Amino acid sequence: MKIGILTGGGDVPGLNACIKIVVGRAAEEGHEVLGVRRGWRGLLHYDADDPTSFDKHFMTLNKVIVRPIDRTGGTFLHTSRTNPGNVRAEEVPDFLKTTEVFREHQNKHKGRPDAPSLDFTEHVLNNLAKLGITHLVVIGGDDTLSYAERIHSEGFPVIAIPKTMDNDVYGTDFCIGFGTAVTRSVQFIHQLRSSAGSHERIAVIELFGRNSGETSLISSYLAGVDRALIAEVPFHPERLTELLMRDRSNNPSNYAMVTISEGTTMIGGSIIERGEEDAYGHRKLGGIGQLTADTIKSLTGVGIIFQQLAYLMRSGAPDALDLMVAVNFANMALDLIMRGKSGRMCALRDGVYTHIPLSDTKKGLKRVDVEELYDKNEYRPKIWHVLGKPMFLY
Repeated sequence: MKIGILTGGGDVPGLNACIKIVVGRAAEEGHEVLGVRRGWRGLLHYDADDPTSFDKHFMTLNKVIVRPIDRTGGTFLHTSRTNPGNVRAEEVPDFLKTTEVFREHQNKHKGRPDAPSLDFTEHVLNNLAKLGITHLVVIGGDDTLSYAERIHSEGFPVIAIPKTMDNDVYGTDFCIGFGTAVTRSVQFIHQLRSSAGSHERIAVIELFGRNSGETSLISSYLAGVDRALIAEVPFHPERLTELLMRDRSNNPSNYAMVTISEGTTMIGGSIIERGEEDAYGHRKLGGIGQLTADTIKSLTGVGIIFQQLAYLMRSGAPDALDLMVAVNFANMALDLIMRGKSGRMCALRDGVYTHIPLSDTKKGLKRVDVEELYDKNEYRPKIWHVLGKPMFLY
């Protein structure tokens, strides 16, 4: 067999370890591995008629090449947010602009800026065939895996591995990257205490988290933060300010802290986004933390420390938990391929490694169980009774 492997979406610690194990295990079983550069972009931009195109978009992998990569974070194959099934006309590679698909699109829509995107899935499937790839291991979050499911539905063998620091892929309790994101957040929150206490300020810490507030919830729970705002629950700024001022006065060091998911909204407000939509319909988030910090200061006159942790949450080498899950998911992926399985996603459920149909990721939304884990009036975790709950609480 010839196994292709790619990483898509945002980088997280643990990806390189996952790649290394897939390559090593495949080599032991006598199979080849081809790394696809920049996620789905590599398969979209590969021009089989151009001799220079292969090295731009692929990397033949072996044990020697991947030997040291697990010691670092990110993905050495690089990544992108490309969706070959949804390509805007201006983003179509030049060599594909000569195809009948593109010409028909242009003739029909006359280059209008509101023209629908193009679907180059047939081109991707043709490239897989030309490359001799027999199976794909796709490591990604909801968006990347949604296109993996599309490829599987077209009859190509795919095994998926969930990764996202938001931990919001439906069907698994844990995604690669979540452990390190929480570990980093707890570390930086504790480090910020020295400055917040020294200046007697209120610290507002914005964390990644588009639709799920789990990183804010769990990080604040483990770090003992006073209040936590999550994407699932809009908040009232005056009420939050009142609670933080009370927390500050009750603290001998005269400071308070609040974490906030980047996808959180004020009551009556909207999500703060910027820039153009990507190929999966998402715009960049960020700004609710600064707005919240400015609002608190205007209401109280108290000094504020505002800190976006942002990419610091996903930088550097993986923690032990992400490393373990990445390695085990990789081995499971190869087990599934060896057993002739396809269209499956590696998963952790109730502390047990398992696999589920890749299509199951579309069956629901994974969000914080607000009634069980969060106090909507006090804006903080309410995790008192954990008996019977999964390790990661939801």
